[in-house]
Amino acid sequence: MPTLILVRHGQSQWNLENRFTGWWDVDLTEKGVAEATAAGELLAEKGLLPTRAFTSLQTRAIKTLHLALEACHRLWIPEVKDWRLNERHYGGLTGLDKQETRDKHGDEQVHIWRRSFDVPPPPLDAGSEFDLASDPRYAGIPVPATESLKLTIERVLPYWESEILPVLASGETVIISAHGNSLRALVKHLSNISDDEITGLEIPTGQPIVYQFDDAMVPGERYYLKDS
Repeated sequence: MPTLILVRHGQSQWNLENRFTGWWDVDLTEKGVAEATAAGELLAEKGLLPTRAFTSLQTRAIKTLHLALEACHRLWIPEVKDWRLNERHYGGLTGLDKQETRDKHGDEQVHIWRRSFDVPPPPLDAGSEFDLASDPRYAGIPVPATESLKLTIERVLPYWESEILPVLASGETVIISAHGNSLRALVKHLSNISDDEITGLEIPTGQPIVYQFDDAMVPGERYYLKDS
């Protein structure tokens, strides 16, 4: 039975500092490392062993994948990294403290930027501190200046359908280590969640979410592996 495992990266340094992160590359905290390792130990305990892996181009997701795979003795499986699994780009909010941003712009405006389906934050200024135009990992890639959840979905789903779904359909057990919003895009699609409802869905760090697919590649109900 084709099985999909989704894991949001463990706590990052900017999660801890309550800053908008987006495409900026920050590392895991000690807690994040522990969360990633625990995810892999849970996979081993439940006997749910990945055979193929996908992740983003961001350190926190890549490290989470590697720590989880090491913990379940699967570091050797084939792995693909792609920018289309990156976190949503937070534009001009990148690097800002979330509470200070609320104090400056108001709770309502920040809530719209964070939680609306199709309203992106202000764009990131070219040449600013967090501009990734010169980052070699994104050479030739159309780095966005900002993204809404809707725009994030518009890059994640075509990649899912063209690159990941065929692997899954061949009978593999696929693990995707990614981010809150790129995983929210997949969960919205797989669980048929409305535009309004998806903005309220929280995906916790380091907790494997599982979908099993039938012969027609229709996904069953998602569940957290810890609850199985």
